[in-house]
Amino acid sequence: MVKSLKFGAVALIGKTDAGRIAETLTELHAHLLKRGLRVIVERDCVSFLRGTNPESGTLRELGGQCDFAIVVGGDGTLLSAARGLAEFDIPLIGVNLGRLGFLVDISPTEITTRIDEILEGRYTEEQRFILGASIIREGKVIYRQTAVNDVVIHRSNAASMIELVTHIDGVFLNSQRSDGLIVSTPTGSTAYALSAGGPILSPTLKAIVLAPINPHMLTNRPIVVGNESVVGVSFSFSKQFSTRLVCDNVSTADVKITDRIEIRKESKPFLLLHPLSYDFFEILRAKLNWSSGHRI
Repeated sequence: MVKSLKFGAVALIGKTDAGRIAETLTELHAHLLKRGLRVIVERDCVSFLRGTNPESGTLRELGGQCDFAIVVGGDGTLLSAARGLAEFDIPLIGVNLGRLGFLVDISPTEITTRIDEILEGRYTEEQRFILGASIIREGKVIYRQTAVNDVVIHRSNAASMIELVTHIDGVFLNSQRSDGLIVSTPTGSTAYALSAGGPILSPTLKAIVLAPINPHMLTNRPIVVGNESVVGVSFSFSKQFSTRLVCDNVSTADVKITDRIEIRKESKPFLLLHPLSYDFFEILRAKLNWSSGHRI
């Protein structure tokens, strides 16, 4: 089915230390201009477009002026762009310059072909939700951050575990001694949560994974709750309490033992556009080395 999102102005965002970034951005920039699009390049990437003087801006400036964004790099680059652009409701397209990615699914060898297909309306789209995490201290929110993949509460003192008390929508779930807790979206279920024994969720499921990190009791297992749930985490007394909150690998200041952490779905999701050939399960097979024998 041919679709008809508006494709007038495009943001071009890249991972500055990726191999082939200059070559790829230059090729994309020239191709998009030939197609008559207005191209605005993220400011940190301008130096890679040799021999040109492109229009440029900060990520927020791009979000306010563009109809969609092409992100060149790896999944981490797209995660950062998704967090920064979510409020602007513009779809993202991922071009992969690293290892096989779950989010950046267009190969550098087929950039122009796949981009043209999308611009001509031949694509699939996915809405994926984002989590927001708040640190509440003495009744006030002192810190807030968003996460596309996961919110991680973990100990920063290697000598001792932390004891977390978890509530779902204000109802007591459990208390556990562990190295921490991963609260993951379906997008992040193939990241850190997977290494903690969490399940792989189909990307568009309306669910949140809670996966303990190295729990002291093996009966503390990952659990899946609805994505409208509010996850509350507080802490029990400890002589050597040392804990940090990390959102998509972005770390905050230390958390105090009297703090409460609240995690909930953000009101605005982000939109991913894929070529029609996109197959999440094929990516799973390749990434996780599944089904190495004959395919049925």
